[in-house]
Amino acid sequence: MKPRNPTLDLGQYMAARWATMMLGMFPVNANLQTARAFGSLLFAIDAKHRKRGMDNLRRSFPDWSEDRIKAVARRSVQHFCELAIDVISTTRTINVERWHRYVHFQDMRQTLEIALRGRGAIMLTGHYGNWEILGYTMATLGFKSYSIARPIDNPHFDAWLLGVREKKGQIILSKRGVTTTAQDVLENKGVLGIIADQNAGPKGLFVPFFGRLASTYKSIGLLAIQHHVPVIIGYARRRSDRFEFDLGITDVIEPADWQNRSDELYYITERYTRAIETFIRQDPTQYLWIHRRWKTRPKGEPPVEA
Repeated sequence: MKPRNPTLDLGQYMAARWATMMLGMFPVNANLQTARAFGSLLFAIDAKHRKRGMDNLRRSFPDWSEDRIKAVARRSVQHFCELAIDVISTTRTINVERWHRYVHFQDMRQTLEIALRGRGAIMLTGHYGNWEILGYTMATLGFKSYSIARPIDNPHFDAWLLGVREKKGQIILSKRGVTTTAQDVLENKGVLGIIADQNAGPKGLFVPFFGRLASTYKSIGLLAIQHHVPVIIGYARRRSDRFEFDLGITDVIEPADWQNRSDELYYITERYTRAIETFIRQDPTQYLWIHRRWKTRPKGEPPVEA
């Protein structure tokens, strides 16, 4: 790994904090409009990521026209830029008194019952909608939750985002020096949140995702089997172009569902991946199509272009 430049890291962080201060002078929905304009510009000038997003969409929706593919790819980049506004606005917008103005539960009863009964659970989502607000909202409502998240390379940005994520009591397990593990959380009947659409490399389990095999981490299924806890697959989907979200559940995989299956691990992994695909199909513009989900290929298949 190339060594980082501390001066450049600090300069980027200071520029981002200055921009955040300036944006704080405007309403969040006005800032989202600015983010969409920036996303359009980024889509126009960043040929590498534009091509990757459109290639992923072509393979996932082979019956779509080129115009539709381009429109969805552009909106996906705009949405990713909107997510940055969401993150810096969350702490001053979502609180116990006002959360219901911005977050709307959809089919969450079973999930809330699992959390309230202290059964322990694994809650999954993907790089879709506002994945950050799922754990933040649950923590705001008093549900103690833990999330696994990859540290950001720039240590200043990492500490900043960590402060946002943990402000309401959510605990991020990737934090430097953390002693709590995923095993500890589930042994103590806690709720463990994971973004479950990461490329898992050559040692992953290959399951179908949008008609292609995708390398998927085995650890989620193994944790569920070992600790006998349900796997909940949900999303936070933006409503229109505003700072407003629907939180919903696509599937709940109970331990009884995988018992006596010929391959329990494959069953869990394939089913939760299918559930993620289901909510992405409901609004593909909110998925991060520039994400290298299909980077690793099964043996015998040619590598995917960068």
